[in-house]
Amino acid sequence: MRGVHGELVVVDDVPGEFAERVIEAFHSRPHDAFSVALSGGELARQSYERLADDAGNQIDWWKVDVYWGDERCVPLDDEASNYRLVRESLLERVGAVNANFPMRCDDGPDPYQLRLGELGQFDVVHLGMGPDGHTASLFPDSPALQADPGRLVVMNEDPSGANPHPRMTLTFAGIARARLVLVTVAGEAKRAALARVAAGDPSLPASQVRADRVLWLVDPAAAGDLG
Repeated sequence: MRGVHGELVVVDDVPGEFAERVIEAFHSRPHDAFSVALSGGELARQSYERLADDAGNQIDWWKVDVYWGDERCVPLDDEASNYRLVRESLLERVGAVNANFPMRCDDGPDPYQLRLGELGQFDVVHLGMGPDGHTASLFPDSPALQADPGRLVVMNEDPSGANPHPRMTLTFAGIARARLVLVTVAGEAKRAALARVAAGDPSLPASQVRADRVLWLVDPAAAGDLG
């Protein structure tokens, strides 16, 4: 996309494309283990259900370590929990993974920071984008946008109040540790924000996503004239 890091791929079936890209990344991984950081939202739920359905025997889930890109500070079994979403849409469907590492707000960000320091790089980070241009829990004008470059995980809140609950989130530096970032975007409600991101508008957090490779998987309704 002009003015922003990454490649735009317009597809009718975003969850299907997401599943295909994750399977491809698993097979091209540079080591035995495979680490993914997952997110929340309805499109994420659809994407994980599709991944569970499509992966079949193409992914050895015992080699997969699951992390989270962000989490709401609610109990893990709360309907608003990203952990619960991933558990229901993916983990319970594939049976088991090697390990999963929920974000626990009560512990603060430091234990997760240490865990990611030990990990080194993610193989895949999955992000979405809100109509306001936020990604993970990096909201416009929020403190996390100014995190020290050494911080991979921080606490954050949406200063506009539009997105409830305090959050724990990867920072831009944390996201940048990915070999591949997949950003899934669907629906006309995201079109205006995506156009601004594509133009490199720095006020939208999603325009600041960087990694070894960034792929934006976008449906025609969100892409608009970008397609």
